[in-house]
Amino acid sequence: MNRILLIITVISAAIMELIDTSIVNVAINHMSGSLGATLEDTSWVVTSYGIANVIIIPMTGFLVNNLGRRNYYIGSLVLFTLCSFMCGNASGIWELVAFRFFQGIGGGALLSVSATVVYECFPKEKQNIASALFGIGVFIGPTIGPTLGGHIIDNFSWEWIFYINIPIGIITAIICYRILPESPTRKKVKEIDWAGILLLITGIGSLQTILERGETEDWFETRYITILAVIAFLSLLLFIYRELTTAHPVVKLSILRSPSLSISALLTFITGMGMFTSIYLTPVFAQRLLQFTPSMAGLMLLPGSIIAVFALIITGRVLQKGVPPALIVFIGFCCFIYFNWSMSRVTLNVPFTTISVNLIFRALGMAMLTVPLSTLAISSLRSEDIPQGTAINNMMRQLGGSFGISIINTFIVRRMAQHRSDLVSNITYTNNSVVERLDKYTALFQTKGFGHVDAQHRAIGLMDMIVQKQVFMLSYIDAYLFIGAAFALSLPLLLFFFIRKSNKKIVVAAADH
Repeated sequence: MNRILLIITVISAAIMELIDTSIVNVAINHMSGSLGATLEDTSWVVTSYGIANVIIIPMTGFLVNNLGRRNYYIGSLVLFTLCSFMCGNASGIWELVAFRFFQGIGGGALLSVSATVVYECFPKEKQNIASALFGIGVFIGPTIGPTLGGHIIDNFSWEWIFYINIPIGIITAIICYRILPESPTRKKVKEIDWAGILLLITGIGSLQTILERGETEDWFETRYITILAVIAFLSLLLFIYRELTTAHPVVKLSILRSPSLSISALLTFITGMGMFTSIYLTPVFAQRLLQFTPSMAGLMLLPGSIIAVFALIITGRVLQKGVPPALIVFIGFCCFIYFNWSMSRVTLNVPFTTISVNLIFRALGMAMLTVPLSTLAISSLRSEDIPQGTAINNMMRQLGGSFGISIINTFIVRRMAQHRSDLVSNITYTNNSVVERLDKYTALFQTKGFGHVDAQHRAIGLMDMIVQKQVFMLSYIDAYLFIGAAFALSLPLLLFFFIRKSNKKIVVAAADH
């Protein structure tokens, strides 16, 4: 019973942390108005949490060894819960940004340590079930965040997106205080790698800020973005050198010499990119172009989320029966490629059910990727390296999401400019179809009581609005194709796992002979 309770508790904590990565997105306008801040300043509420998260996740192994897993995990829960309360009580925007940063610091442990605890609750031969259970949390968190946030905003106020964490945080902290065991592989750190910590914070913090703010600030046209890019490059370069040469690294990068971990981490990066960009693109596409309400956008995701939970459990069982994880990853990638291809074929008249069915393929793809990739990542690691390997893999998923959203935003803006130029070049007074359409619109506005000149201006405005809608539509189609292409180009990496499995069989057969 203690084991079951512990698994439920740490997965709940991980879901809470992942929900907070996306729940704030729907409240930006309300926070801006309530705190008297610009939208640009308010967006730092999202940015600061992401920066803190990505900084702390790779340090998980070091902090567990130095502070002890119980102390670090329970302390992180307390910090996350306390900062959630302080975020809800913030009276100014920069006060909210500061507490949101510390909330992200506390949230880092709730992902990586939770995963390690779940793995430890199962014997080696049942690790796939552990991956499936934790995968449910990884999938559900970002998916329900915007829907839950929208419901809270509609029925309460933005402060409650933070207050909702308080009872969950208190309950999980109490349960973990009573039953969470210390890590069996803990090794006390003899020396603290302060230089590595400083370089990691500087490099990841700068990189994450560039990714979050680059598109808004017009990338390298802004001086501070250029400076941060130089700082990020130099800091991360020095960090890698430092961690590979020091005797007591804060992040044990040497474990990336394991091909299974390094290739799995790269595939996890692509998966994170697909997971976060699709959950970012699709609701915006549905609400902006198809005029779906926030509630409809949430319901649109529901069938896929339900099916994904069962798919995750089935995937764990299939893996346990000996099906190669790389084969399931291949099928998952194919499902996600099909999802993006099918979304690139929709029109402005697409019904609700078509989008919902397409999202089922996305959900199946994510379900088939989460468990096997986690399994492949730690498959060749020693037990004492599993926490560090898990942390690196989780960091790659979060970084994939940050890179993906940043890249896709830039991609959409540039495609919009190109598509608008292409469409507008055909709208001329020498084009009979355009003249006929403008005459119809002008006549329509005249029947509403407008004068001829005013009706003409309104007709041109209506034509421009129609063109802009088509521009958005074409740009989103390109975005889905771009994400699908990224997944398709990653497929050859899976050949490593198939080749390694074949080589193992040859070696075993030769030994038997």
